[in-house]
Amino acid sequence: MRLLSLRLIGALILGVTFVSVLSSYFEVTSQVRGQRRELERRAEVLGESLAENIEPYFEKGSHRELQRIVERFGNRQHLTGVAIYGTRDEAIAVTPGLSKLLRTMPPVVQKAEAENHGEGEFLQLGGASMHAYALPLHQQGNVAGGLAIVHDAAYIGAQGHSVWRETFLRILVEMFIIVLVTLLIVRWSLTRPIARAAQWMRALRIGRTPTRPAIPDLDFLRPLAHEMTTFAESLSHARSAAENEARLRDAAEFIWTAERLGVHVRAKLNGSRLFVLSNREPYEHVRQGKSVQVIVPASGLVTALEPVLRACDGTWIAHGSGDGDREVVDQHDRLRVPPDDQRYTLRRVWLTKEEEDGYYYGFANEGLWPLCHIAHTRPIFRASDWEYYKEVNRIFAAAVLEEMKDFEHPVLLAQDYHFALLPRMIKAARPDARVAIFWHIPWPNPEAFRICPWQRELLHGLLGADLIGFHVQSHCNNFLQTVDGTLEARTDWEHFSVKRNDHFTLVKPLPISVDFNEFAPHDAEYHDPYTDRAALLKEHGVEAIFMGIGVDRLDYTKGILERFLAIERFIEKYPAYQGQFSFVQIGAPSRTHIKRYRDFLGELEAEADRINWRFQSGRWKPIIFLKQRHSHHEVQRYYEAADLCLVTSLHDGMNLVAKEFLAARHDEQGVLILSQFTGAARELRDAVLVNPYDIDQTAEAIRTALEMDPEEKKQRMQRMRKIILENNVYRWAGNLIGQLCDIRIDTAGKAAEHQGVSASAA
Repeated sequence: MRLLSLRLIGALILGVTFVSVLSSYFEVTSQVRGQRRELERRAEVLGESLAENIEPYFEKGSHRELQRIVERFGNRQHLTGVAIYGTRDEAIAVTPGLSKLLRTMPPVVQKAEAENHGEGEFLQLGGASMHAYALPLHQQGNVAGGLAIVHDAAYIGAQGHSVWRETFLRILVEMFIIVLVTLLIVRWSLTRPIARAAQWMRALRIGRTPTRPAIPDLDFLRPLAHEMTTFAESLSHARSAAENEARLRDAAEFIWTAERLGVHVRAKLNGSRLFVLSNREPYEHVRQGKSVQVIVPASGLVTALEPVLRACDGTWIAHGSGDGDREVVDQHDRLRVPPDDQRYTLRRVWLTKEEEDGYYYGFANEGLWPLCHIAHTRPIFRASDWEYYKEVNRIFAAAVLEEMKDFEHPVLLAQDYHFALLPRMIKAARPDARVAIFWHIPWPNPEAFRICPWQRELLHGLLGADLIGFHVQSHCNNFLQTVDGTLEARTDWEHFSVKRNDHFTLVKPLPISVDFNEFAPHDAEYHDPYTDRAALLKEHGVEAIFMGIGVDRLDYTKGILERFLAIERFIEKYPAYQGQFSFVQIGAPSRTHIKRYRDFLGELEAEADRINWRFQSGRWKPIIFLKQRHSHHEVQRYYEAADLCLVTSLHDGMNLVAKEFLAARHDEQGVLILSQFTGAARELRDAVLVNPYDIDQTAEAIRTALEMDPEEKKQRMQRMRKIILENNVYRWAGNLIGQLCDIRIDTAGKAAEHQGVSASAA
């Protein structure tokens, strides 16, 4: 740091000195030039004035009078003297002080007489700088002599020297100030922050957990601050993982972590390559002004699968939906992610607007989505959407096969109902690949699925996979029953497998979950839920004692409308809670291109306004409807402060909001009210289970939750949190990959028949 200070000070001194000398040079040059012009002008004015007075006496030959005139003018400022010359170059009249310097007529006088007009020049007389100005004198209209006016020009040089001297003194003062200010800046802006950062890093190294030091907002320090933060987070995460692993080993517990998942996956892959396929990408690049920023879309899928890909340097293939996505990929549409810690490859697939409308908004979300959720919204099946769905599945299959071409025995995890046809396409081209597809939404009963005009094609495509995963056993049963009644295939109900065209497909329940540690408290300080609750409500201009929370995409399958009606019924049935209970509904807009979703948003707004208009008073209202996306951190504040969480889905594959709420409740308080039609209800039996269509039952559940004994709340919460901790998202991913990799591709049927699929991963 001392060497840096010396270099900085030296560079500043040299720079300031150079600039000061250069500017002083131009200043002195300009000043000298101006003073010389001023002297020439004064000499010219004086010469013309003297010539008018002298010429009458010069014509008369009155030498005595001429001498008297020159002596009278010889005492002016900076005037050395005046001399008058005749035709023979003899001096007729000379100022006494000038006669010693001018022994002969100066050439400038001769030039003035010859040119018959005034002439001036700077010259050296007696070792001094002088200026001589000469005018011709006339007799009877002819040039008969000359007048010389000599000024002392030494003062011009003296003033220039004075400027240089002042410049030198100014530079000395500036140097002192620069050194002082530089030392202060280095100390305040560099030395002290770097010293604090070093102490911070040392504290992290020896195991302390200090707060992050404030890094100055200086451009050249931002890369250092960014790398320090990334390094500190990685170190803290690694230490936390190691400590957690040691604690679990000491307690003889087997809790899945990201690190354990990574080890498990590497062992199962045994050198093969892992590929993940999803419609949504884990990182999206969007344009913000003139720059491109990276964002992480909120997704439990990213949380589940990214540790796997990080651990094995896999490839994630997804639709590039960001408006800046094309600007950051290479010529093969790939880039390394995460941006700050590149561990795996993201391959982006591009779709036209027509393809996205037909495949995603059309067949997938206006057809399959309502069909599978049985939420009393009529599925819409268009032949054009089906064609786009097939085409987009072919596009993604081509991208997957291109990524797989250099690897033997690749492993593919395809995600969700967007890619029902793709497993068969991949298996046909790469029989050596292990292919799994996880269906994240419910699978309806055979009678409902029979509505789909292309049910046979969808089932045939899905059965190209080696493993099909659902959240719960009932969805597996529905799928097998659908296959049994639709296709020519042999269904093995004992081992839950299907044989079609000599290919075996295993069908397994694999309930997805959340990362329990993702909802750890952001700091170690205790937060009173009542105080936090009051602060959150105050942000929305509401005062209440009790608060409920709901977090959903604005989707008609989530039972939000029924939820609002239950809140209305609760307040109506128990008027004592008027002015005391407010419900916050966080709703992220979703699929607004589809008319049914736009209409549904309008219905929700109208219902919330109607209920609020009916009951609100003063600074209280029963429903706070927040129609925008919220980050995990923002949502966690509501989870931690709420008295209850309402999850009233009409039909849901799992519903991770219920599990997020439990993971966030480190105070072991709060009550989960959960729809019996969610996959989560199969695991979370200590929730208050409701039929969301039964408005009175849900209203009564709200009262039960608010009036439940604190000890009972704690016991229920402890049991459910233990389930979430043990069956977390890493266990889900480990089970999925483990069961897929245990399938013997060459003898898959025999392996299934003889229970060759290992259950050890569970």
